[in-house]
Amino acid sequence: MKKVNVVVVGATGAVGQELLKILNERNFPINNLKLCATSRSAGTSVEFQGCRYVVEETTPESFTDMDIALFAGGKASLEFGQAAVERGCVVIDNSSNYRMDPEVPLVVPEVNPEDVKWHKGIIANPNCSTIIMVVALKPIYDVAGIKRVVVSTYQAVSGAGKEGIEELTAQTKAVLEGLEHSPKKFLHPIAFNLIPHIDVFQDMDYTKEEWKMVKETQKILHDDKVRITATTVRVPVYRSHSESVNVETERKITAAQAKEILAKAPGVIVQDDIGNNVYPMPLFTSDKDEVFVGRIREDNTIDNGLNLWVVGDQIRKGAATNAVQIAELLLKYNCLMR
Repeated sequence: MKKVNVVVVGATGAVGQELLKILNERNFPINNLKLCATSRSAGTSVEFQGCRYVVEETTPESFTDMDIALFAGGKASLEFGQAAVERGCVVIDNSSNYRMDPEVPLVVPEVNPEDVKWHKGIIANPNCSTIIMVVALKPIYDVAGIKRVVVSTYQAVSGAGKEGIEELTAQTKAVLEGLEHSPKKFLHPIAFNLIPHIDVFQDMDYTKEEWKMVKETQKILHDDKVRITATTVRVPVYRSHSESVNVETERKITAAQAKEILAKAPGVIVQDDIGNNVYPMPLFTSDKDEVFVGRIREDNTIDNGLNLWVVGDQIRKGAATNAVQIAELLLKYNCLMR
């Protein structure tokens, strides 16, 4: 596999740091590496594979002679995405800026890898909760079709960044010591609490996070007839998102068949041994790339229904790992721009 020039934008943030970690773990073939961020972080020194790199302020010229740009998220891709493409660099974007653009592929490598082939310079990384869900849904969709999905998420505070982690820690300590700690990152206290509100409210009183799961899943599956309804909830867990997923299939499959299908699926680990109290939990799926599925059982209220409990590390598979896997597909399919 040929070596390529890679620039990471937002290299000092949580996702940027995770991108570097994944690039190293997967031994991605890097020729030249450039690390960029805002002017506030410029000058910071970051170590990668035994070398120290000085973080540069992101400018249009940051992408000259680069092959792949990994954008960690935020508004940077709106400001610099087209400049990167104009310089022959393929953008893989972790933000929501381009996800629903019909000219931009929205890719989960275990689900729709071929979509990278029709990129026009930008490829979008889906929402973390969407990625975790579709990795588990796609094997079932291929075998039995899917009519309807009802999903409730239990999302870790790290999905809100470093500030979310710090707030949970500080509030938990304060509560245990009988002290007050007013919320700053979240609208309400998160310690010993659940908040059924992630992102802003939009149409029909669903949040933006909930609509992401609906619209992005339909785009990834290339099927807008799949009906999806979501409720997204922030929970006092540090890392890894959990999801209760109810699926109504077109054709009947049993729980046993579903377990067999999922056990053979790429990127999925089935943990479903209720006799020994084995099922996925966020504490034990953190820092792993696979999506874990358990509590697989038939829905007793409809003929073609299944219930799944799905857990995945939203920083790795839900962001950084998925982005690096997309970069690997670009090399596999030989569809860089230079």
